Amino acid sequence: MTVESDILEELKKIREAVTPKPAPPAPPAPKGLVAEFKDFIGKAGVLGLAIGFIMGTVIGRVVTALVQDLIMPIPSAFIEGGDWRKASVTIPVGNGMTFGIGDFIGVVIDFLIIAFVIFMIAKFGRKAGLK
Repeated sequence: MTVESDILEELKKIREAVTPKPAPPAPPAPKGLVAEFKDFIGKAGVLGLAIGFIMGTVIGRVVTALVQDLIMPIPSAFIEGGDWRKASVTIPVGNGMTFGIGDFIGVVIDFLIIAFVIFMIAKFGRKAGLK
């Protein structure tokens, strides 16, 4: 019986090899430029990305104004000349090394506030069920 089952298996393999395969499906019809653009906008999330970019830019400007106009005038009262962006530290080595730390401190403060604002927006968004 093993010889017969081996022959049957061999015949099945031959039939599979001889039977023509179905033709592959036809490629989808070409879309127009407008339809392709709509698909791109919808599937790639470009609109959401653009809105996020614009909102990030605006929030950055608001936070920079907050830091420059409301927060940093307080330490400016203690800095000679009052212009905190030009604050510097001079180390008396050789001819003296001057480090302009005022602008750096301002940028760090801007970053920390922007990061906190974005964190709070994301936190409230998650609570509201947004992804």
